[in-house]
Amino acid sequence: MHYYPTPYQMPYYPQQQTGTYPQYPQSEIIAHQQIKQPLYPQLKDQTLNVIAPFVRYGLKEAKDTSFAHALQEVAAMAYLIGRGFDPQTAYAIVESWELNETFY
Repeated sequence: MHYYPTPYQMPYYPQQQTGTYPQYPQSEIIAHQQIKQPLYPQLKDQTLNVIAPFVRYGLKEAKDTSFAHALQEVAAMAYLIGRGFDPQTAYAIVESWELNETFY
C-alpha cells in the first residue's frame, strides 16, 4: 500500500449503507455527513476558473451531441490538464480524437 503525503491526516470513514440516498455516490454522502470544512480551499477558485470554459463548452456540446459524449470530452480535457497540458492543447488533443462527433 502506498501512502501519499497530505497537509494533514485524512480521516477514515467506515463504509456506510446508501439506502435512503441511492442517487448519491458513497463518497458524496460521507462528505456531506462528516466533513465540516472545505478540503484544500486554496484550490477552489483556481480550479473553478480553469474548468469554467470547459463546462460552458460541454453544455453547448451536449445540445449538438449527447450529454454522455460531452461529459467524455470535458473529462478527457480535464484529465489532460491534470497531466500538465495547457487548456488549449488539451482541447486540441481531445478534438483530434473525434470523427463526426464520435471518438474513433
